[in-house]
Amino acid sequence: MIELRGIRKSFAGNEVLHGVDVVVPEGQVTALIGPSGSGKSTLLRCVNLLDAPDAGRLTLGEESLEFQPGRPPARAAVQRIRQQTGMVFQNFQLFPHRTAVQNVMEGLVTVKGWSRERARERALGLLDKVGLREKADAWPSSLSGGQQQRVAIARALAPEPRVLLCDEPTSALDPGLAAEVVAVLADLAAEGMTMLMATHDLRLAAQVARQTVFLQDGAVVEARPSAELFRNPQDPRTQRFVATLKADTTA
Repeated sequence: MIELRGIRKSFAGNEVLHGVDVVVPEGQVTALIGPSGSGKSTLLRCVNLLDAPDAGRLTLGEESLEFQPGRPPARAAVQRIRQQTGMVFQNFQLFPHRTAVQNVMEGLVTVKGWSRERARERALGLLDKVGLREKADAWPSSLSGGQQQRVAIARALAPEPRVLLCDEPTSALDPGLAAEVVAVLADLAAEGMTMLMATHDLRLAAQVARQTVFLQDGAVVEARPSAELFRNPQDPRTQRFVATLKADTTA
């Protein structure tokens, strides 16, 4: 579904991704983990070109783009990639002047040109899917953080993307509210939704992701099935990082 080869990205002359290779199989969840500054969120944003790579190749479905320094990709090609992805941000990014259902409807009406009636029916179905049908007419300010993130997930799913990208979907939430979001993502994973998520939440990666990629200093250190990586990491750097999950579990 997604293939990243030789991805490089610099900001102000500082290279934060050093020729990264990652493959995300269709119908599975892949987690990107690593310490702060490891490049996982930047790599995620390279997939839908919020941050265009400086070099390398991105393949998403049938679309493939080559990147070269000083040569930005064509706008039409960028749009074809983005139309296949849905994005869930760390801080929800809901429109405060729109109700929950209006937030989910917005892209369908404004971008896809759906009628408001058709968009509302789709939005209500997705709010039901994330357990928030009864909050359809609530304002974001009246919702908990976990509820707002679930609305954001419904909004990302509205245009039926092939891939759901999640950038730290639980890091702004306390453990109780994070559990609500993890449950929704686990349900999507069970349904075969292709997902790529950058996360500090090792429990989320261990519980939901089929494959986990550990990055450090802008490079892939280890990429293995999640059960193997968390049970028996091979690289000493991965061992030290995964030990934090075990410490949290026993605390």
